[in-house]
Order: sequence, then structure tokens, then C-alpha cells
Amino acid sequence: MNKRIEATVHGRVQNVSFRYYTNNRAKQLHLTGWVINRPDGSVRVVAEGAERDLAALADWLHTGPPAAHVDFVDLMWLDATGEFSNFAIRG
Repeated sequence: MNKRIEATVHGRVQNVSFRYYTNNRAKQLHLTGWVINRPDGSVRVVAEGAERDLAALADWLHTGPPAAHVDFVDLMWLDATGEFSNFAIRG
């Protein structure tokens, strides 16, 4: 059964290719959803897929790409909606 995570990543996470790396990692894990920069400087991620793959992405979000500095991640686990057909960068 597929699950969904909704995460907001706080710290130095914009202008460090966070969306690009998140997009690549999500695709490697065969997840669907999206990633977007938010006006407050955080990055928002919504992803759906197998629970173990989502857990791998969630773990990765706590570190991010090499130039990022993640302070904390607000993360919620939900049931999947099936609304996505791929993973994409928004904004």
C-alpha cells in the first residue's frame, strides 16, 4: 500500500540546488509528487510511493545536497491519494 509524506525543510535550503537534488532522489526511488521553494525560505515536498522509499527520501531530506544546511524538517505521514503521475519541480 502506498503512503504519502508532506515535508517542509527549514534551513539554508534555497539557492543550493535542493529542488534539483530532491527531484533526482525522488525519481531514483520511483516516487511521485513535487518539490517547491516557499517564500519564507523553506522547501516544501509532497511525495507518494512505497513506504520504504518514502522513508529513504525523508531521511535524505534531513541532510539534503552538499551545499545545504538543514535545521529541521516538519514531516507528516498520510495515506496516498494517487493524484500524481510523476515527480516534478514546481515554481
